[in-house]
Amino acid sequence: MSAAIPTVPTPGPGALIALRGRVVTPQDDVLDGVVVVADGVVRWVGPVAAAEHADPEVAAAVAAAAVPADGTVLLPGLVDLHNHGGGGVGFPDATTADEALVAVREHRRHGTTTMLASLVTADRETLLTRAAMLAGLAEAGEIAGIHAEGPFLSHERRGAQSPDDLLPGDPRLVRDLVEASRGHLRTMTVAPEVDGVVGPEGAAEALVAAGVVPSLGHTDATTEQAEVLIAQASAALAAAAEAGEAPAREMTATHLFNGMRPLHHRAPGPIAACLAAAARGELVVELIADGVHLAPATVRTVVETVGADRVALVTDAMAAAGMADGSYELGPMAVTVRDGVARLSDPADPAGGAIAGGTAHLVDVVRRTVAAGVPLVDAVRSASWVPARVLGLTDVGGLVVGRRADIVETDGDLRVRRVLRAGAPVG
Repeated sequence: MSAAIPTVPTPGPGALIALRGRVVTPQDDVLDGVVVVADGVVRWVGPVAAAEHADPEVAAAVAAAAVPADGTVLLPGLVDLHNHGGGGVGFPDATTADEALVAVREHRRHGTTTMLASLVTADRETLLTRAAMLAGLAEAGEIAGIHAEGPFLSHERRGAQSPDDLLPGDPRLVRDLVEASRGHLRTMTVAPEVDGVVGPEGAAEALVAAGVVPSLGHTDATTEQAEVLIAQASAALAAAAEAGEAPAREMTATHLFNGMRPLHHRAPGPIAACLAAAARGELVVELIADGVHLAPATVRTVVETVGADRVALVTDAMAAAGMADGSYELGPMAVTVRDGVARLSDPADPAGGAIAGGTAHLVDVVRRTVAAGVPLVDAVRSASWVPARVLGLTDVGGLVVGRRADIVETDGDLRVRRVLRAGAPVG
């Protein structure tokens, strides 16, 4: 019989609590490990056997720690760069902060303790209004910022983006979005071949100048067009960091393969450019490893090719995450979810149209990535440490001394038992 899951008290100021289990750190996997928490941050991490050599307070906390339930795994709080909602609420459709919080809490309960709220292509006024609303959640510490997926995207590779609201690159709209978000716009997906995106005074340049990371995606670009954007954005981000104008950040590729011209040996397109840039250390590629968007072998191959340090696992979740099949909305687009797969509603096609986001939580993506053959430490690193680094965050993303005590306790199958955020239980 498995041991009961011990209760984790909320420690008072200065009090230490210790959690035991298989501890996954950014570099290691400690089978009989312990994490000690004090004042909402990680105080000590390591093997239980080494704790007796730590300072007396840590040693005492470890000695008093409850024996973990069978198969207990301790993961860092996960970090999602690309998430449109969950719990029945989509960020592109929420009109109040309280409504948007439903989606935040849905994912937080399942282990995503840090996330961006993603918007989709919509009309100008809607984008500005939603950005202003979500800025309040960022200021309250509920989200880490905002991701705008569009509107400077390819019509041919738009996926579930509204075709009527796609625009050429517009630096003024970039600046207006940054202003509306009160500086909390963190990333924006752009297609390099769209007029006005690359080049002097283009949208990509305006993004970096405003402290926003460009993300290459929803694109029908050639390899060469993608290379131009990667080179321009990477150089600008590096220059801003060197000048002390922004923390070190890296360009990303929005859900590699999905919403992109396919890789072909005579027309390699943007995927080849992204893989090469990732291998050089200039780019982080998002992967939606949910079993729907990508085959397991694709996930495993990309991680083995560019390394876990160049991969950010994401959900691309929409309102249906954590919910039953049915009808939903993704911005101005109607979506039907069948058997957990979200597609644009199409009355003429019972099977539906383009895939319209995901319905998984990030811990589910980690589980499927491990099932695909990626080592647990690598899968967890790509869902926590790497995306935190992309955002320039140094206080979250790993079970590391001094970082916020965001801890996800799971069973041996990576099913969530409980979540702590800053050392406090998540309800």
